[in-house]
Amino acid sequence: MKLITAIIKPFKVDDVREALADVGVQGVTVSEVRGFGRQKGHTELYRGAEYVVDFLPKVKLEIAATDECEDIIIDAIVKAAHTGKIGDGKIFVTNLEQVIRIRTSEEGPEAI
Repeated sequence: MKLITAIIKPFKVDDVREALADVGVQGVTVSEVRGFGRQKGHTELYRGAEYVVDFLPKVKLEIAATDECEDIIIDAIVKAAHTGKIGDGKIFVTNLEQVIRIRTSEEGPEAI
């Protein structure tokens, strides 16, 4: 089992959600986050004063998946979130030791 974590641009959330639904993903956790990578933020002008925005708004998606679904989910995210511009985001894949559904006490892939 894998935990797929994707950091994407906020305006791409709906596109990614639709792409994930199309490949059969039934559960996604979405968090609004802020951060920076190679973009290093940017400078904005507000009421005549210039200031630096170090942390840019992003969205973090977390998806628990079986090993068989991993590549399908990653491909769906990459295709839906891609703009070709800097700051498109990243995907991290980590191993899940155990998953337990609280309501039914199911464990492993059945709990996903």
